[in-house]
Amino acid sequence: MFKKIKANIPNTITCLNLLSGCVACIFAFHSQDTICSFKGYEIVYILIGAAAIFDFLDGAAARLLNATTNIGKELDSLSDLISFGVAPAMLMYNTMHHFNGGKATAFVALAIAIFGAIRLARFNVDDRQTDTFIGLPIPANAIFWIGSNALIYKYGYPGDASVIASLVLMSLFMVAPIKMYSLKFHNFAIRENYKRYLIILSAFLFVIFFGVSGLAYEIFLYILLSVFSRKNI
Repeated sequence: MFKKIKANIPNTITCLNLLSGCVACIFAFHSQDTICSFKGYEIVYILIGAAAIFDFLDGAAARLLNATTNIGKELDSLSDLISFGVAPAMLMYNTMHHFNGGKATAFVALAIAIFGAIRLARFNVDDRQTDTFIGLPIPANAIFWIGSNALIYKYGYPGDASVIASLVLMSLFMVAPIKMYSLKFHNFAIRENYKRYLIILSAFLFVIFFGVSGLAYEIFLYILLSVFSRKNI
């Protein structure tokens, strides 16, 4: 009994990731409602952030408990597609729909989910992505859209052209043959991990100085560090 419970702890955490993403999709369609002093879109930020934490913890738990399974790997990808693909797509769809008067151009936001699915499918069959990623990881893309959405509500909607261009560019980054840093630590030596520490530290600083919108700047920094530090494939 104990072994069965231990084996299912990582999958339970993964399901919390999935649950967070599903609820985020619901609140995305209530983005302008005020719920417990939060706007609906702010609750989406929190839920996607919670999903990211669960996504980190399920892998850590699987390694710690020696409970890594093929089912867990597939469940993780399916959960990530909802939490970091569909949820941010719904967030941006509703944001564009709100600001552009309901134009059909809002459907371009679905590219986040489509290219996210392609990104995850490639990751599952590519054994080169153990210590590095190829293409922008789907959680990082979701974090970028949280920050970008916050920028829109802070400074105003820049227009469909700018938003669509960003949607296309970031979607292509997910499937681009570019090596990206993984934040997985094999040890904690500063010399071997200084860029990972820089990425983590800069994330805190961006949020402290710019609020949630600083997350968009953080992902830009992450992309720049990866692009200029590694050769394309």
